[in-house]
Amino acid sequence: MEDLDGNTESEDGTVMRIAIVSDIHGNRTAFEAVQADLRQTSPDLILHGGDLADSGASPTEIVDHIRDLGWQGVVGNTDEMLFSPESLQQFASQSPQLQPLFDAIEEMAAATREALGEERLAWLRHLPRMQTHGPMVLVHASPESLWRAPPHTASDTELESVYAPLGRPIAVYAHIHRSYIRSVTGMIVANTGSVSLSYDGDRRAAYLLLDGSKPAIRRVEYDVDKELKALSDCGLPHADWVGKMLGSGCFQMP
Repeated sequence: MEDLDGNTESEDGTVMRIAIVSDIHGNRTAFEAVQADLRQTSPDLILHGGDLADSGASPTEIVDHIRDLGWQGVVGNTDEMLFSPESLQQFASQSPQLQPLFDAIEEMAAATREALGEERLAWLRHLPRMQTHGPMVLVHASPESLWRAPPHTASDTELESVYAPLGRPIAVYAHIHRSYIRSVTGMIVANTGSVSLSYDGDRRAAYLLLDGSKPAIRRVEYDVDKELKALSDCGLPHADWVGKMLGSGCFQMP
């Protein structure tokens, strides 16, 4: 339930603390470090923001662990492209100049798809597109699309136009791999950042901790070299490209 300030309350009347962990991308080392941090912050509820498996050394382990933990969450665009390959093809058709990028993404997706198997893909297929808890609403990218979301440099007007229709005072999304918190007219818009593959120059894992109506970004150190070794040993196509992004904390073309 909510108190008079719009905070989420637990049954005993205390303000709920919600962690949102997103864009793990098969990075087991970073995920385990975030789990250790979660044991310290002790949220009442943990949600995931999608993009669980693709582009990493441990896709099956991540999906199985999330399922074992019972975390609720939302579907991401790379989850969709695993169970619905045509979604990537449709998105790629809008930017033919980036076809080499999408070719590399599809090669990685094909390998991840095979590793996951049909039962895990079916589980991904049934993830919802939205989670709502008290004053907070979570989507992977935007209400209308799993593939398109405002950048971290978006204007207040753009953020309001995209997320105000969700009708909640706190809108949380992921997808862009850049964490931030912004106050716009009548609401807060926050991005979780990415557990893996940060694009802001900071190699640390990121997740969002919502304390009532107060969001904060958590950055967590992890052993990047250990994950780079796992990538080099896993046989994933274009693992060297993913490794360059892990090592730099920035997006790079393949």
